[in-house]
Amino acid sequence: MITIHNQLQQSFLRAIQQAFSDTSIQPALVEITHSTQEKFGHYQCNSAMKLSKILKKNPREVAEAIVSNLNLVEDGQPFIEKCEIAGPGFINISIDTNYLANRTQTILHSAKLGMTESHQHEKVVIDFSSPNTAKEMQVWHLRSTIIGDCLARLFEFLDYDVLRLNHVGDWGTAFGMLIAYLKEEAPGILNGTQQTDLTHLVTWYKQAKKRFDEDAAFKKRSQLEVVAIQSGDASSLHAWEIICDISRRAYQEVYDLLDVHIIERGESFYNPMLADVIADLESKQLITISDGAKCVMMPGFTNREGEILPLIVQKSDGGFNYAATDMAAIRHRVQEEKANRIIYITDAGQSMHFQMVFKAAELAGYLNPDKVAVNHIGFGLVLDAQGKKFKTRSSETERLVDLLHAAINKAKDILIERQVDMSEAELNETAKVLGINAIKYADLSNNRSSDYVFSYDRMLKFEGNTAAFLMYSYVRINGIKRKVGVDIATLKNSVTINLQHPSEIALALQVNQFDETLDVMAKDLFPHRLTEYLFNLAEKFNAFFRDCRVEGDPAQDSRLLLAETVATVLKQGMNILGLKVVDRM
Repeated sequence: MITIHNQLQQSFLRAIQQAFSDTSIQPALVEITHSTQEKFGHYQCNSAMKLSKILKKNPREVAEAIVSNLNLVEDGQPFIEKCEIAGPGFINISIDTNYLANRTQTILHSAKLGMTESHQHEKVVIDFSSPNTAKEMQVWHLRSTIIGDCLARLFEFLDYDVLRLNHVGDWGTAFGMLIAYLKEEAPGILNGTQQTDLTHLVTWYKQAKKRFDEDAAFKKRSQLEVVAIQSGDASSLHAWEIICDISRRAYQEVYDLLDVHIIERGESFYNPMLADVIADLESKQLITISDGAKCVMMPGFTNREGEILPLIVQKSDGGFNYAATDMAAIRHRVQEEKANRIIYITDAGQSMHFQMVFKAAELAGYLNPDKVAVNHIGFGLVLDAQGKKFKTRSSETERLVDLLHAAINKAKDILIERQVDMSEAELNETAKVLGINAIKYADLSNNRSSDYVFSYDRMLKFEGNTAAFLMYSYVRINGIKRKVGVDIATLKNSVTINLQHPSEIALALQVNQFDETLDVMAKDLFPHRLTEYLFNLAEKFNAFFRDCRVEGDPAQDSRLLLAETVATVLKQGMNILGLKVVDRM
């Protein structure tokens, strides 16, 4: 089912081309937006002002010509109820009420909420989360993990073939250093006689780093361990695998709490490909030697002095770095995974790095931007109440797992304060859902490009633009259904939705803009598009609930189906955000 927005664009494009006998007028000139105020209608066409400059006509005359050539019927069904010209040439559009009701009914009966376009043969690779092995997941991993999971859920709902990749940092000098330290200070970890966890591993890593910086002999032993890992030495690889497993178990606790599913494919996966990538770049004469390092030089990337910034792919000592791994990764994702779109989700500070990698991959022939879209999705910082990087009271960076458990505990305290009638098991589960939802929604409802202030109190509120407010709206609909006691499945097969009250019409219009929201979000990759939509949907439902009696009203059954459609859209929208629902709160 085509979105109302796209249907309007097509209708107005035809009207414009007919009005001015010019089929060369392009769709880009048709500007359709949502009305800023309901009293002006549902949508607005702002094309007359642009066209007046091209056609050298008065914009109001242009608007009148467009309206006079507009077909108000689509596929034999009234589509546009009325158009009114306002100001210098704005065209206010009201959608036909019966058309809205029929579309709402279609959404209710559709597993995909009326969306029929399939993308099963289009592959999207999403690179997100990406912690470093032997280090705790910190609060800054929160944004990459939550945003990445949300976008993966979006494309999965839209029927794309989605590959979720966790590009963990699991290779390099740090591991030689840690293995050398463990062999000397905690050999039981490596021979299986001693158990440990990531917290102890991190402490040992810090101690190993200190010794590496101060003890030349230890530094040499660490470097030899790196060589041993890279050459496939069984003992060193076994030690490396133990370190990775300890880290993996800790990360999985976070992923389980967040309900995030992701395939680990770290730096070690691409390591065997690096030498071939460098050789290929050399064969294509893309390598420049600078201070002994192998670099790709690309015009357009310069420092403050105007000098070209090098993309270093191999260091002067022969070691490979992030750029080499990222070049191997993009080559593999295009050539082997056959990706149609690749999305990288990291902090905004890495934007320049990825722009350079994308350009180098294009020069090397690994990436054809006309066939494969690549996006770096940057995000801002998580800040405390003082506007500084979010840390614990001891000034240590907040462990992500501790932050999540704290949210769950605070949610439980709130539920207890509200004296909810729940068993201990239900209370614990509801607190977990409320706490995790609150953290996810607070992050996703902010423009991802911006920093945001982390506040448990604000994100756990039951009013305003919060996860709890959405959940409460969903629970309220379930309460209405229980109170009326009518079987919804039976109603769906016997009752037609009929829209009469302005609050019903406004709610149905919002329901019908769900597909538009997902369409825009899939293009620009901003999750807050969906949170804004769902917040507005919940607000319009509450206005409908205030204005329109359901139980015992002659319109009861129709209104129950409208409410059920809202609940279905709310639940699906929250699922795309990675949020869970509960039946009562």
